[in-house]
Amino acid sequence: MLTKNESLAELAPQRAQGHGSIQIEQRHGRSRIARLFQDGCAKIRMPRVMRDPFEAILINTAGGLTGGDRLNWTVQACEGTSAVITTQACERIYKSPERAAVVETQLTAEKGTYLAWLPQETILFDRSALSRRLDVDMDRSATVLLAEAVVFGRQAMGETVTETRFHDRWRVRVDGRPIHAEDFRLGPDLGLQQARAAITGGQRAVATVLLVSPEAGRHLDAAHAIIGEDGAVSTWQVGGVGKLLARLHAPDSYSLRKRLAPLLRLLNGQPLPKIWSI
Repeated sequence: MLTKNESLAELAPQRAQGHGSIQIEQRHGRSRIARLFQDGCAKIRMPRVMRDPFEAILINTAGGLTGGDRLNWTVQACEGTSAVITTQACERIYKSPERAAVVETQLTAEKGTYLAWLPQETILFDRSALSRRLDVDMDRSATVLLAEAVVFGRQAMGETVTETRFHDRWRVRVDGRPIHAEDFRLGPDLGLQQARAAITGGQRAVATVLLVSPEAGRHLDAAHAIIGEDGAVSTWQVGGVGKLLARLHAPDSYSLRKRLAPLLRLLNGQPLPKIWSI
């Protein structure tokens, strides 16, 4: 209840806050939950699967993010485990007049693990603002697959995004040594930037896929065939660590998925989580 000296304009609007954390360990010949923590709007659900990899689905019960909202996800894959982490649905970033929504993710892949970070697309609406950070610490013997896709408005809904603020920061370390770093910034004038060939070439859906694995190079030709002319893929060695990096672009999210899903199936070595097809 307001006091005599308060007004509705003076009250700070309620913001969504969430922190979800999961630790996965090898027990009785399977990858299983060792520790689970959920707070606020962050929820984690585990579909029943009969064999590895372990699957976890991240859920934002707030139904989207706007300025001042904050989500934090932490995943630790202990020695010898195998896990695929995805999301219940596309994350929606709504109009934000001032502050940006913040999403921070920390992944740890210990010795001999396989960890795939495969969230569904992030949809940016007009005048939205998002600051996203992905930090990965992995053992040299581990394999990590990372994918993030962004859609600038839904074509089927007639949405147009002319203004947004988007910052995507990735840091990947192997045995404590940085082997991949990127900072991608767009905005606020998306219409002007989006037309540039070096950014999105006028396309409204883009994705980045990174595989860090000793065998990353063997997927190069097959990845080229899937991506075609609507993107690019390269492989190289950094300090003896194999990397495959792919960029994809498309006029809409459906067209993007038609190439992104087969690429992820190739690099994942198995079908995507069922939630991707619901």
